[in-house]
Amino acid sequence: MGVLTQIFGLILSLSILVLLHELGHFTLAKLFKTRVEKFYLFFDPWFSLFKIKKGETEYGIGWLPLGGYVKISGMIDESMDKEALKQEPQPWEFRSKPAWQRFLIMIGGVTVNFILALIIYSMILFTWGKDYLPVANAKYGLQFNDVALKAGLQNGDNIIKIDNNSIANVDDIPGYILKGKIKEITVDRNGQIVNIAMPIDFTEQLIKANETKSILDPRFPFEIDIVKGNPAEKAGLIHGDRIIALNNIPAAYWQDFTSKVDSFKGKEVEITYLRNGVEFKKKLTLTENGKLGVQPINPVKLLDFKKKEYGFFSSIPAGIGLGFETLKKYVTGLKYIFTKEGAKQVGGFKAIGELFPKSWDWESFWSLTALLSVVLAFMNILPIPALDGGHAMFLSYEIITGRKPSDKFMEYAQITGMIILFGLLIFANGNDIYKWLFK
Repeated sequence: MGVLTQIFGLILSLSILVLLHELGHFTLAKLFKTRVEKFYLFFDPWFSLFKIKKGETEYGIGWLPLGGYVKISGMIDESMDKEALKQEPQPWEFRSKPAWQRFLIMIGGVTVNFILALIIYSMILFTWGKDYLPVANAKYGLQFNDVALKAGLQNGDNIIKIDNNSIANVDDIPGYILKGKIKEITVDRNGQIVNIAMPIDFTEQLIKANETKSILDPRFPFEIDIVKGNPAEKAGLIHGDRIIALNNIPAAYWQDFTSKVDSFKGKEVEITYLRNGVEFKKKLTLTENGKLGVQPINPVKLLDFKKKEYGFFSSIPAGIGLGFETLKKYVTGLKYIFTKEGAKQVGGFKAIGELFPKSWDWESFWSLTALLSVVLAFMNILPIPALDGGHAMFLSYEIITGRKPSDKFMEYAQITGMIILFGLLIFANGNDIYKWLFK
């Protein structure tokens, strides 16, 4: 059910984003009295799953879930309908409208996507507020990935400064690191202040290791919540027990335990745990997948997380700020795609789907939908022919110079853009398949 939940989350999220994106084009086209022949969720080569005609527009659902489209009369688009363009321009056609109106129609989709992201972020903050962990409250320190450990950080360190930037919240740390070219990290190590000189290619190493999403996590004790019918319950462990060792190997923290348990799949192990401060030991056999049948108690309950609450009106500027900050982080990180190692980490639908949790959670769903809306807006405004940004680029040229590119040029540009886009789509999803088969 976990994978099905992820698939459902991905399809629902993309359906919302695509529908509203195309609605942006549709609304501006209608505002300027431009005929829209088709409005489709998903693509419909050869046949559609559903369609209905209302007025001059056919509304439908295609069978190929790679996006959606509106077909606007008198426009060279992915349909490549050149026959209609051989006729004399009609007043209701896209090509008959002033350049500024055509420009607004073309950027309608990305505008809606970005505004949607700002609205979602605002409503997330209004509904759930924002949990954050002050650095001072990470009382067990931080757990780092292998690249960070190799660079000189140690599990249990608490980062208090990066170059000249004092760090207030744990969530701020990855953003500082991924800006690249950091020179020094200052940590609190068992009460001593230690300055660590970082490798000049530290960010590139993280990209190569595909660990940019897990640079660090706050450490927390492995207090357990029982999953019924599994080895831990059968062995007599109960909610709130605190595991401290596995086969006498210290594993007092959740991250320590998970890094060690995989080597004992299907084997009998001895668990050392604390209950009400008293130490006990139990032997049990892990599942073939290396599962004990427990999950950690939410770290928010174990660490002194803070929650910032937002009223309706205060959530709006905060959500707008969060949206622009998300866009900034995405654009900053995008430069690494153009490196050898960064290109290897590009993913398609499988990689995106795996971002969604395996058990349904509305806050996670809307957070990911907002992020994808920002990504969709930015990617679509890039000046690549066949994308909205490509059309907007040519229209900007027309507005500035007063000269309109020929239909033949636009036709070739559209074909070129579609080849580029399909190539990127194949590359990204090919990366997914390669990782699935060989890693």
